[in-house]
Amino acid sequence: MKLDVRMSGLGGQGMVTAANLLGMAAVNDGNYGIVIPFFGAEKRLAPTESYVRIASHKVYEKGEVGYPDVIMVFHPEVITKGKCYTMPFYQGLRPNGWLIINAESPLLTEEDARSVAELNARVLYVPASQIALDVAGTELATNMALLGGLLAATSVVTLDGLEKAIAQRFGGEKFIASATTAALDDILKKKYAKTQELLEKNMAAIRATYDLVKTTCAESTGVQQGQHSRRGKCTTQRA
Repeated sequence: MKLDVRMSGLGGQGMVTAANLLGMAAVNDGNYGIVIPFFGAEKRLAPTESYVRIASHKVYEKGEVGYPDVIMVFHPEVITKGKCYTMPFYQGLRPNGWLIINAESPLLTEEDARSVAELNARVLYVPASQIALDVAGTELATNMALLGGLLAATSVVTLDGLEKAIAQRFGGEKFIASATTAALDDILKKKYAKTQELLEKNMAAIRATYDLVKTTCAESTGVQQGQHSRRGKCTTQRA
C-alpha cells in the first residue's frame, strides 16, 4: 500500500497540523509516513501546501509530492482564484485519484472538469467548514473535518489511529492523578479537561464528515450526485 497526498489551501487553515496528524496516524496503524510542509514567508491566507506520503513499507522519497493520489483542497479560492503553488491545482493527479474539496457545490470549470475526466478521477465536495462550525463550534476544525472525508474515501488510516494521533499531538492521553498535592492535581485536572474537550470536538468534526461521506456519498455511477444530510450537502462527481 502506498498513498501520496497533497494538501492545498491558505495560511492559517491548519494544513501543517492536518498533515502531521495524518502521518502520525499512519505510524499508529503500523505503517510509515513522511510529512513535508511547504509555505513561504507570506501573511495569513497566502497559498500553502503540505505533503504526506503513507506506505506499508519504508518511504525514502522526500520533498514535494508531484504526483499525488489524493489532492485535498482546503479553501475554494485555491480553485476559483488560483491561490495555489501548483497550477492548475490538480496538476500531477494520478489516474483514478481523488479530489477532496471543501465546498458545498461543484467548482470546476468545464475545461478543468474535462482535464480531470481524462484521469478518471473522483471529485468529492464536502462542506467541511460548515461541519466544523456546526459540530466543533469553530471553522478552525475545518482541517479535521476534511481528514474525516479523506478517511471515508480512502481508508488510508483508521479512525482509531487518527484519534490516538490527536491525543498525542494535543496532550490528551489518559489523565493519571499524581501523588503530589491536591491543589496541583486540581490544576492538572482542569488543564486535562480542556484538552479532552479539544480532542472530543476535533473527533466529532472528523466523525461527522466521515459518516456523511460514508452514508450519503458512496461512489456515484452518474456524472454528478448530490445528497443532503442534517449537516449539509455532500456531492460526489465522477469527472
